[in-house]
Amino acid sequence: MAEPAPVIVCLTHTGAALAARFATAMGASVHGRAGRTQGATIPDVTFEETTAHLRDLFAAGVPVIGLCAAGILIRAIAPLIADKHREPLVIAVAEDGSAVVPLLGGHRGANRMASQIAAILGVAPAVTTAGDLSLGVALDDPPPGWRLTNPQDAGTVSAALLAGASATLQKPPDFLAPLSAHPNITTTSTGDAVTLAVASGETLTYQPTDLVLGVGCARHCPPGELAELVSNTLKKHELSAARVAAVASLDLKADETAVLDLAEDLGLTARFFSAAELEAEAPRLATPSKVVFAEVGCHGVAEGAALATAGTDAQLIVTKQKSANATVAVAQAPTSLTTLPGRPRGQVSLIGLGPGRGDWRTPEASRLIARADELVGYGFYIDLVGPLARGKPRADFPLGGEEDRCRYALEQAGTGKHVALICSGDAGIYAMGALVYELLDRGDLSDAARRVEVVTAPGITAMQAAAARIGAPLGHDFCAISLSDLLTPRKDVEKRILAAAQGDFVTAFYNPVSQRRRALFVQAIDTFRQHRPDGTPVLIARSLGRPDEALTIRNIEEISVDDVDMMTVVIVGSSQSRRVGVGGRDRLFTPRGYAAKHQETAP
Repeated sequence: MAEPAPVIVCLTHTGAALAARFATAMGASVHGRAGRTQGATIPDVTFEETTAHLRDLFAAGVPVIGLCAAGILIRAIAPLIADKHREPLVIAVAEDGSAVVPLLGGHRGANRMASQIAAILGVAPAVTTAGDLSLGVALDDPPPGWRLTNPQDAGTVSAALLAGASATLQKPPDFLAPLSAHPNITTTSTGDAVTLAVASGETLTYQPTDLVLGVGCARHCPPGELAELVSNTLKKHELSAARVAAVASLDLKADETAVLDLAEDLGLTARFFSAAELEAEAPRLATPSKVVFAEVGCHGVAEGAALATAGTDAQLIVTKQKSANATVAVAQAPTSLTTLPGRPRGQVSLIGLGPGRGDWRTPEASRLIARADELVGYGFYIDLVGPLARGKPRADFPLGGEEDRCRYALEQAGTGKHVALICSGDAGIYAMGALVYELLDRGDLSDAARRVEVVTAPGITAMQAAAARIGAPLGHDFCAISLSDLLTPRKDVEKRILAAAQGDFVTAFYNPVSQRRRALFVQAIDTFRQHRPDGTPVLIARSLGRPDEALTIRNIEEISVDDVDMMTVVIVGSSQSRRVGVGGRDRLFTPRGYAAKHQETAP
């Protein structure tokens, strides 16, 4: 899954004009404050509220370049700062272009990005990290195409150099060139690897990512077997795992646990190729196999995948190595690999937006949306995503097109895309989650679609949102029933209504009515009236989390079908549910039973 591109946030027309000077070079989109940034330069996305928008972007893991005061950025994101190893980069740029200040993620790319912006604007970046200021480079942040084998030692080495220790730098690449000017560092062109060694004994080793592991395996190969084969192969040929840019295989292995676990354990992306693509590598294979060709349509999986990923000028430096159920080969590219051919394993992310408010959406959901290649769903729900959705490819489906949208999402993911399937509430509760798994279970999908990954980001349900708004009506046993009989036989719905009423459950009714369907709600309320005392509170919650939100409490004997619509969830209390006045407003709660327990234990 690709990391999200940076977003330049500007609050004025002046800021938008400045953003245009470097947005393209940074591969960034421009988000502008509505009503303040339109003019000669039109932002890609507009937003209404600055703090909320900045928090949405930060929570989604989007690198933020703010053309505003640093204080605005700091105050907006401060409540969300928790883990410097996972948080996105944040850079402040003065509206007149006179200052570029990396605020967060300096040693994970922010300093480098700030330097690029500053070079375009013709100013010096205001880098504040001690190592960068003294050494001219972040030792723990090599550029794409390079990997530090022992990043945990970077702080110790940097501290030693700052304290005046002498050091030797072997075979320095361009990104370490600033170290050559350091008075205590001696450079040499000898050695087998790029190393920076201080006199006290600590050493940093940098490796170019120029190797590709091509792997193959039998179906359900034990993950440990493939991992052991790879480890032994690298050790035998004295190859560092830090040099490996990717794990590659045949697309039939896109759902093979051994292959996926290997890539994850190595912290690498997995790339997959069709049999035809791997067969194009047949002339370069060292050990072509007619048996493999008969089974999968190409003469070699491990060697072919390694060569296809490493490129036309690559060399096969380790021919196919085998265990009982797995194979591995290693190809070396002439230079570091920063872009990779083939396709990743596709993914469908089931996104629960909650009722629709941005601050009720989980950070995980925001991150998955930001990283998605395409958004799929009922158009109204995609619109609720807000600015994070703008500029992304989207496939809108009408109400009633649920199976079509799920099938489309799976098939698109089968091409290697990350597709976010947008649902209201929670995707697994009266939404698309179950249908996605039903389609996978049914099996009438393409082979590629059946091999995609499916992940779910939980969302706040309408029932939870309504309960939170009004107090604690779900404080004891409860259930939810959909009153739609489009997919469930009416007799089954009636059976569930009666069981919930007889069981004295607090009950949330979803889909209470539609334009044509009203009788079931009338029947449900009549059934509950037979099993609840008069005065039982009922919550009617409409358009939760949206500007036209409305909450109404009525007694069960007062409820009418005209009180509800398609945007309503209805919560009927149990016989124990009651109202309580709090701050001049009625609230609902259902006792958990603590009062009775207190009476039993009272002296």
